Amino acid sequence: MFDHLLAQSARSWQTENHRKTCYPVLNHARSNSKRQWTLIYPAAEEPENHPFYSQLPGVGIADLLRFVADATGFLKEFTHVLDRYVKHDPNAQEILACIVAMGTNMGLWKMADVSGLGHPSLMTTSRNYLRLETLHAANDAISNATALLPAFQLFKIRDELHSSSDGQRMQTQFNTFNARHSPKYFGLQKGVSSYTLVANHVPINAKIIGTHEHESHYVFDLLYNNTTDIKPERHSTDTHGTNQVNFWILYAFGYRFAPRYRDLHKKMESLVGARHPRHYNNAVIKPSRPAYRELIESEWPNIQRIMVSLAQKDVTQATIVRKLSSYARQNQTKKALWELENICRTLYILDFIDDVELRQSVQKALNRGEAYHRLRRAVAYVNGGKFRVQTEAEQQIWNECSRLITNAIIYYNTALLSRVYEQKQAAQDQVAMQAIQGMSPVAWQHINLIGQFEFSAAD
Repeated sequence: MFDHLLAQSARSWQTENHRKTCYPVLNHARSNSKRQWTLIYPAAEEPENHPFYSQLPGVGIADLLRFVADATGFLKEFTHVLDRYVKHDPNAQEILACIVAMGTNMGLWKMADVSGLGHPSLMTTSRNYLRLETLHAANDAISNATALLPAFQLFKIRDELHSSSDGQRMQTQFNTFNARHSPKYFGLQKGVSSYTLVANHVPINAKIIGTHEHESHYVFDLLYNNTTDIKPERHSTDTHGTNQVNFWILYAFGYRFAPRYRDLHKKMESLVGARHPRHYNNAVIKPSRPAYRELIESEWPNIQRIMVSLAQKDVTQATIVRKLSSYARQNQTKKALWELENICRTLYILDFIDDVELRQSVQKALNRGEAYHRLRRAVAYVNGGKFRVQTEAEQQIWNECSRLITNAIIYYNTALLSRVYEQKQAAQDQVAMQAIQGMSPVAWQHINLIGQFEFSAAD
């Protein structure tokens, strides 16, 4: 694997003539006989709430969840906490009411008032059926069903599954152990962050972390513990998703890491090459030094043991990544890991500079994550979007409920787009088919998220 990396690095520096000219993507300027360059960042966002959705009849959130439940069967994942001792079937209407109550930050008391269901029965249902494992399985069922719809394939970026992850800050009404101050987002209050993995608009995994925790420590965790059938090939984050080891770890496990750096010029000082920098004197972009091959080869057995520990989940993956990326002692294994990171990062930065479509793809994937955050914010609208729970476990459950509702909305929209796409495909309407490919399933203007909720069984 390491020899393949070095060979790829050598080819990248030697065979790409445009490293010397850089005309396709670099703007040149001469100032005091020193060449300078800048990158153009095209960023065309995919607008949510496309005008197509304004032509659709409105649908209540309860009716939408019932439709998605019939189509995906996600309610089957809600088993009783004492399943082997319970003989009666669960009340589907109460389960849906509890999901909406927690997912919208409404709470069970308010849901009992607006739905006509009894508060004691809602409390019993939530305690018996709404657990982190059942909610996660229900989300997986919806995500897998979405992936089977024809329109899902239209959302691929450059014919590949390109995912992204980012955190969304949420204020907490009660102080919890993981709640921290963040003046930028909460002023004088405290909050947490919902770190979500989004692929083709679908939120396939999520985790609540503290705002004091670095998002980069959970990138591999979310990807490797993704239990859906949607398996990303390339993954993007913003600068907060990068550290000293993520490039190498994701490469070792078959992912292609494609972050967007806030200031790319600061990363140019860490570029490494297969040969000495004097071999690249005529290039605008050149490495600062050769890669330390001997160091990596001597520490390769230790590096392999670390990768096996990550794969076997012997300890929390975020803990390993945190220690690897911020280890204080200057030991040789840490240096070798960072050197592998430098090689992987160099290969990516060279491709990022040369390939304008890659830069567009990274921005597009990150825009989809931001669109999901806007949808989730619209769903969890009650109480100003603040968490009203007092424990970390409840935060995870309420966050999974919000993800389930957004997942159901995305499935519903994708199903509508799939039906229209199949009709236009049968009619060979290429213009309409092309227009559908540009529509995002992240839309909620036709979904009634407020008002009275009716969870009685449909006639």
